[in-house]
Amino acid sequence: MANVFLKAEWRKLIMANYAVDARVLQPYLPYKTEIDLWNNTCYVSLIGFRFINTKMLGMRIPFHVHFEEINLRFYVRYHDQGEWKRGVVFVKEIVPRPAITIVANTLYGENYETMPTRHTWEKKGQELTVHYEWKKKEWNSFKVVADAHPVDIASGSEEEFITEHYWGYTRLNDTLTSEYGVEHPRWQVYPMKEYAIEVDFENVYGSEFAFLQSQTPRSVFLAEGSEIMVRGGRKIR
Repeated sequence: MANVFLKAEWRKLIMANYAVDARVLQPYLPYKTEIDLWNNTCYVSLIGFRFINTKMLGMRIPFHVHFEEINLRFYVRYHDQGEWKRGVVFVKEIVPRPAITIVANTLYGENYETMPTRHTWEKKGQELTVHYEWKKKEWNSFKVVADAHPVDIASGSEEEFITEHYWGYTRLNDTLTSEYGVEHPRWQVYPMKEYAIEVDFENVYGSEFAFLQSQTPRSVFLAEGSEIMVRGGRKIR
């Protein structure tokens, strides 16, 4: 079993899930993986959350323990010795600390970018408000209001599909893919009440994702998250 590279908590994950044409994602598709569909739909998800109590290789790095991440990701699967592994591919991951970006991009071939970020979590009565923002020229904003009491994810649901992908795949080149494993318990979600997304998708993610600016997500939900572990990976040739 691979060594643990990172331990942390991922908390208060807002997820906006868009139905897209799979052809948009082909340039990002890692070698030997294929698009993973749910009910014949290809999804891209905009996700904001907090890293808490982060340790890399067992060490807490000063100023890199608690921080926000905002990412755009899609869903793939990889057939490995008779077993389908379900994973995610990140189009871009946004974090506030340049050291994270340098390590992830240089050593692991990920597509991180450093931007100012901020968040607000507020529980008032029976409502929970979670708000993430990140700045590239202007501030982008992703906010939800939900019932403050989480519920279990239903088996076979869209929420299960989005949250139950336990592998990460990165396209290194046309014939090389990086694979790593993510471990966490099954999450709970907060029943949604309302949401607001104010994101300049073209500015943040490129012209190929500009169409998301005018597209309504198929779903938006808020997951509580949990402690997680990321295990060191391998190369697929």
